[in-house]
Amino acid sequence: MTATPAPLIGAICDDLTGATDLASMLVRGGMQVVQYAGLPTPGKTLTAADALVIALKSRSIPKAEAVEQSLDACRFLKKAGVRQVYFKYCSTFDSTPQGNIGPVAEALRAELGAANVPHLPSLPVNGRTVYQGHLFVNGQLLSETGMATHPLTPMTDPDLVRVLQAQTPAPVGKIAWPLVAQGAGAIGRAMADSGCRHLIGDAISDADLTIWADALRDAPLVAGGSGLAQPLARAHLALAPSKHSAMRPAWPTGPTLILAGSCSTMTRAQIASYKDQGGPCLPLDLALLLHDPARAVGQVMTWIAEHQGAAPLVYSSAASDQRSSAGSDQGKVAYAIEDAFGDIARRAVAADRAHRLVVAGGETSGAVVRSLGATALRIGPEIAPGVPWTEALDARGAPICALALKSGNFGDEDFFLRALAQQVPA
Repeated sequence: MTATPAPLIGAICDDLTGATDLASMLVRGGMQVVQYAGLPTPGKTLTAADALVIALKSRSIPKAEAVEQSLDACRFLKKAGVRQVYFKYCSTFDSTPQGNIGPVAEALRAELGAANVPHLPSLPVNGRTVYQGHLFVNGQLLSETGMATHPLTPMTDPDLVRVLQAQTPAPVGKIAWPLVAQGAGAIGRAMADSGCRHLIGDAISDADLTIWADALRDAPLVAGGSGLAQPLARAHLALAPSKHSAMRPAWPTGPTLILAGSCSTMTRAQIASYKDQGGPCLPLDLALLLHDPARAVGQVMTWIAEHQGAAPLVYSSAASDQRSSAGSDQGKVAYAIEDAFGDIARRAVAADRAHRLVVAGGETSGAVVRSLGATALRIGPEIAPGVPWTEALDARGAPICALALKSGNFGDEDFFLRALAQQVPA
């Protein structure tokens, strides 16, 4: 019997939608990818893939827990025989001076025996670039964008060297764009001579990320956003072509339900666009949800049944200040919203009201996946950069439904209509 080839890349991601973003980029680079919702259970894993992606929920949890979960994921990937570990976090960093990126990256570096960790947050296709160690979004410094007032991770400093240095006692440096332009060899020499354990890498275009991929193909550990994934996949496959047969899930057709829990500017614009095009939209009644969640969800399910053939959209994507007016404890409101969306998704699928789910928002996506009992996702075609259709699988590997999990800021204003129009291959 021929042994199954070991995966080339094993990724550890700090949230669910970020994991699907990364997995989508690896697919674009030619890889077959399986994504896990949480740490895989030994003996119940699907390892016949070029890349394994593990989605944790570690971005904002206590540091010790984030480190422990990430090390457990790393050890699982080492046992699976991966050649390279990819620690994926958000392309807008989403991490305060008290954040987890530094502690997790340092723990993974020690676990893998890496001399240093290159950090590449850039995602040029979505306007995220790094120059002289500073993060820009569509040409604006990160601190001048809406991320400066993010309710959980306000990014008020665009200097990522300074941000990361506040999170770890290990020395942090940078590799600036003029050196990147000299090629992969120059990057390799600079990393070896830097004396730093963590290095923020400049990249202002996809061409720069291709140079970085050539430089990092043999690195035991890389970190950053998803932009590096596509050229890195191509660099790996150039030396070791994929030996995994194409995974062709039986994509379902039929009724679609859209759930939007993100309060990002883009998600709210997408909801407004869907309304303008005549799509049926229903806001969650937050006051009723906090007072009587069963009744609130029941009303939503009745409304979904009345609009089943028209791809109904249920949302709670009001601005954060509007959410806080629904209750004094924003955390309580957020958890109530997550639980409601998870319950709605599970009931809709069980009642045959939804064969496809489009979900906006990282926390909402996590709640939906958990409620459905999905343990793994097969990654399919893209709707927009970083947002693929996936096939949700249960613990036995049986399909549950098709899922599109979208980070709040991803996609254009017509994203929901594009998702509905896309002909997912059978």
